[in-house]
Amino acid sequence: MTRPDIAYAVSYLGRFNHNPHPEHWTAVKHLLRYLKGTRDYKLVYKGCESEELFITYSDASHGGCKQTGRSTGGYVTLVCGAAVGWSSKRQPFVTLSSTEAEYVAAVEAGKEIVWMRNILTEFGFPPSYASTLFIDNKSGIDVSKNPEHHGRMKHLDLRFYWLRDAVQAATISPVYVPTAENVADLFTKAVQPRVVEFAVPMLGLSS
Repeated sequence: MTRPDIAYAVSYLGRFNHNPHPEHWTAVKHLLRYLKGTRDYKLVYKGCESEELFITYSDASHGGCKQTGRSTGGYVTLVCGAAVGWSSKRQPFVTLSSTEAEYVAAVEAGKEIVWMRNILTEFGFPPSYASTLFIDNKSGIDVSKNPEHHGRMKHLDLRFYWLRDAVQAATISPVYVPTAENVADLFTKAVQPRVVEFAVPMLGLSS
């Protein structure tokens, strides 16, 4: 609950609890070695001068699950320089393009954004602006902003159109971020060490 950097690994390995293979045990030992070397990591929150109370990143790895062809979506919400909420989950159905996978991931992140806005309002800190959602797929952003783009994804369940309405209502503001700067990339697939080194301080983890 305090280590967002291992969310993908835990989610992925959890899929094989009922029938693990030797390669899964090897991956578990690799994860445990990483945890041993970073056991002093903790989430550190700092003073926040920005008028924006929180920001959210979302990402998806299209077709990342070789067994099912499903994509893995992830998001992370940052408050005062550290993560307060995150998710790494295999999407419940097969998406037909990276745009579709990114859009579905953005919908999940959008639901987290609305929850954050509601609870902050209850605490007496109502957001004054649309909440920023960073996405590294320009087509996914276009779909969320322009209803005309929904023609190529009209097979999606109507519940996924909710994000478009949230954008039009100025509740959520999707913003493009390069993949190399998208911390949510850590929540969608196994990544290179350099990506982990970039993401750890972005998540607010320090020893």
